[in-house]
Amino acid sequence: MPETEPLVIVSMKKMHSLVLAVCIVALVTGCGKPQSGASESRTQRKVRLAFVCNNASDYWSLVRQGCDFAARDLGEVDLDFRKPVAGTVAAQQEIITNLLASGVDGIAISPIDADRQADFLNSAATNTLLVCADSDAERSKRVCYIGTDNVAAGRLAADLLKTALPQGGKVVLFVGYLNAQNAKDRIQGLKDGLNGSNIQIIDTLVDESQSALAEKNALGALAKYPDLAGMVGLWSYDGPAIVKAVRSAGKNGQVKIICFDEDSDTLAGVVAGDVYGTIVQRPCMIGFVTTTRMAKYLRGDQTQLAGGKVFLPAMVITKRNIADFQEGIRKRLGK
Repeated sequence: MPETEPLVIVSMKKMHSLVLAVCIVALVTGCGKPQSGASESRTQRKVRLAFVCNNASDYWSLVRQGCDFAARDLGEVDLDFRKPVAGTVAAQQEIITNLLASGVDGIAISPIDADRQADFLNSAATNTLLVCADSDAERSKRVCYIGTDNVAAGRLAADLLKTALPQGGKVVLFVGYLNAQNAKDRIQGLKDGLNGSNIQIIDTLVDESQSALAEKNALGALAKYPDLAGMVGLWSYDGPAIVKAVRSAGKNGQVKIICFDEDSDTLAGVVAGDVYGTIVQRPCMIGFVTTTRMAKYLRGDQTQLAGGKVFLPAMVITKRNIADFQEGIRKRLGK
């Protein structure tokens, strides 16, 4: 399996610099250098690309690192990375409307609500190259989806739950928006993977991409379900919010926590034993691959987005293997 993103428990400020260095290594071993270098594009006009994410969490800072590296590596690419502060459909669509008016050549988006946004995205796709990254909108006319196979990632989370709860038990899920395709797919993967087990998903709580609300939801679930055995945070900030709630309730170690992504607090929770495991995506590579393939496609290489989907593998990180990954990062950085 290809290498994963950096797994170092540091502050986000330090993590960003580490991620960029590690991303350079991962690009060589994981997906390779772009075949058409910057020298080929010097005589062409700049390609104008935009990436519109779905909230302002730190996860997207790692995606941006990959986007920025690709833009510099390719040359003659202008990249406009946008984080909607409100994290709403309206905010996303306002950003895209303005980008279209500016004449951008291509837009990558992680849709908040794939079904509600389908018509708007279809309209945008008639005016620019439209790609979905991190979360898909299959009903839209987007050319390609680039990111994690979220159904498969959900199954990985189910496997973690079954290992953490061999006797079964009640579980609550936490997520930003239920209509986001990655949320739907992860839940589908979880349900598929838990089929036939003694683990029961009893509730799914929505926090609208607000970490404070996610923590409140977690505290509420712990109070409402005193026999709760597990909690699953489907989006990056949900993990740290759940950890805070569980510690506050004095149930760390008692309630098994499964998370997604490599937020530094999530990884610290893995080391401490409060988080049983996390499903790590490749945010830096999502940004790099999306930017690279879009730019090459716009320069005439139609194979870059052929097939409609480009999957980047996720990995499981637990207390058993996190130290090995940290050591690998230190070696790559020469420390």
